[in-house]
Amino acid sequence: MRGYEWDLLDEVFAPVHSPSTETALDFLGLGVPGPDAPAARLGAFLEIGCGAGVISVLAALAGCDRVVAADINPNAVRNTELNAARHDMTGRMRVVHSDLFQALDPQERFDTVFWSSNYVLAPDGYHYGNDHERAYVDPGYAAHRRFLAEVTGRLAPEGRALLHFSSRGNLPLLRGLAEECGRELRQVGAVDVPEGDGPVEHLLLEIREAVPRAT
Repeated sequence: MRGYEWDLLDEVFAPVHSPSTETALDFLGLGVPGPDAPAARLGAFLEIGCGAGVISVLAALAGCDRVVAADINPNAVRNTELNAARHDMTGRMRVVHSDLFQALDPQERFDTVFWSSNYVLAPDGYHYGNDHERAYVDPGYAAHRRFLAEVTGRLAPEGRALLHFSSRGNLPLLRGLAEECGRELRQVGAVDVPEGDGPVEHLLLEIREAVPRAT
């Protein structure tokens, strides 16, 4: 992928079986050669749900000042560590086992926070059979609600919070949750990608604190 070879462990989201990782790389401009590549201006980069680590490693290779890769799945943490070592990026990257922001220093801030989310909505009472399922489904959008509520507090001045979503998810519900959390969603990217029986629209959404309405 992107001209590099990668380790892939069992029970980790496999980029070879889904176009979402390639689409995320396109959204972020990662793997684009040359000094004007968007990734060269990402600064401090945090990826939530790093999986095999492709996005975070390429962010480090692109010259991001600091990269933190987080995942709730311990197999994904190990997988990202392997790929950071494979590409000699261990000095520029930190990999953490974390449920969203839980394991991060509360004072740590980032220029870009990115999450390619588990946008398939599962019922509120759904119980995960294993950590691998967390890459795909979110019961009641509980994780999305937490991300929306907490992510802007993790940004450096002028930082950006970016969410990779798709038409397989429930966008009206997501927008409703954003409003409840005092957030606004601005679409900054969209592309139709062939998947299964037809095209799926992939979206890049920027999360901002809502501006209070004048009374």
